[in-house]
Amino acid sequence: MATPLLMPKATAVWLVDNTALSFEQIAAFCALHPLEVQGVADGDVASGIMGVNPIQNGQLTREEIEQAEADPNYRMKLSDPKVRVAAPKRKGPRYTPISRRNERPNAIKWLLRNHPEMKDAQIMRLVGTTKSTIDAVREGTHWNNTNITPMDPVTLGLCSQIDLDLEVKRASKGAATPDEADQGTMLLTAEEALSSAERRAAALEEFESDDGTERRPEREEEIDADSVFAKLKSLTGDSESDSDN
Repeated sequence: MATPLLMPKATAVWLVDNTALSFEQIAAFCALHPLEVQGVADGDVASGIMGVNPIQNGQLTREEIEQAEADPNYRMKLSDPKVRVAAPKRKGPRYTPISRRNERPNAIKWLLRNHPEMKDAQIMRLVGTTKSTIDAVREGTHWNNTNITPMDPVTLGLCSQIDLDLEVKRASKGAATPDEADQGTMLLTAEEALSSAERRAAALEEFESDDGTERRPEREEEIDADSVFAKLKSLTGDSESDSDN
């Protein structure tokens, strides 16, 4: 893969100002149209761009420029870079082998059934599918809906177990449990908390003595009806004898 020229218009500005190259030679080297190079020379194009020396950045040699100046038909070539920078990887849908692409609806249905909390973007990363396919499987409008069977994407070879666990963890992160979601968190008011503390303190004082030992309430004496009436009779007799005296 050929290395692209850095800042082609800035390089063209420098070549126009510092060399005797033709517009066609500069255009071929900088991947521009000859009219753009002529506009650079006239000041109509790239008027605010500062020229960049391609010799200093290692993309062109002085000998290459001299050879091109001597031969108008010669086309300059980029110098081999001293340091090669890896091209950034393009992010896109996960590549799925052709032999496995028919299994993607089965994996989508399995994920929708077993992990409903997972977002469509996560399913797209795992299976390498599109949102329209996910919606079709979810709504039952897929062209092969009658033959779709839920199957684990790991078993189908569409993703690894590590990737699946990671996406499940991301989907469930921060999600509240069903009890917490339904009931929420109940907080006591200040008055309720104070009254509750006073009741607990009173209960401790009732069942504990000053030395810390447990104090049990005294057992009430059993009430006998005969003894009660006997006492009443004795009290009545005493009151009559006092009145006679």
